[in-house]
Amino acid sequence: MAVSVSNTAYGIIADAMVDAGLLQEGDDPNSDQLASNLRRLCDIINLWQTQGLKLFLLQEITVPLVLNQVNYTLNPASGMFPAKHMRIVDARVDTAGNRRPILAISWNEWNSLTPSAGAVTGYLVDKQATSLVVKVWNTPDVTEAANSLILLVQTQAPNPFNLESDVSFPQEWRIALRWGLADDIATGQPQAIMDRAETRARVYREMLENWDVEDASTSFAPASNYTEGGRFR
Repeated sequence: MAVSVSNTAYGIIADAMVDAGLLQEGDDPNSDQLASNLRRLCDIINLWQTQGLKLFLLQEITVPLVLNQVNYTLNPASGMFPAKHMRIVDARVDTAGNRRPILAISWNEWNSLTPSAGAVTGYLVDKQATSLVVKVWNTPDVTEAANSLILLVQTQAPNPFNLESDVSFPQEWRIALRWGLADDIATGQPQAIMDRAETRARVYREMLENWDVEDASTSFAPASNYTEGGRFR
């Protein structure tokens, strides 16, 4: 069945320009407008990925634990991963079919820990410009090195580089991207147009953020190996 909504970069840019009063109905944007507004659309997409939780960008990756190795670098340049990982949402260790949850550690806690070998009970995420470095504690011993670290990560949505290709965001995000771009390019237009673009961009964005949550509620309990003072035993 034909789809009436164009989720391409071209479609979003053209509609946003109409919304911002920069293009008349039935007219096409020129090459300079397309190039400039594609860059602006990419800016919006990159920024929005840092705001809130995008469920369609979540995936689990498996990282084999290595004897005496603390640092594990998630870097798309290595060829192991197709995209940059934005953050670690959750983590566990899989042991012969059993799942053992592990806790996130802050830098302050990490610096106060005493180096020790044994089962992994926590992890620190060292965020770099192009990669994430996951540091585990304890340092894997011989037994733990036979297990795998399972990370629930938020990956980066690729920027559109082809005007006729669909953007990486699903169709329900299209209207928010469209009005977000309209708000960005409406500067200098009549105040009524700027106000409408700003209001609709904010409203649609908030609606999506409120919707983009897990269906099941989540509850947490303190791990038995984590003490009140913020240290692992």
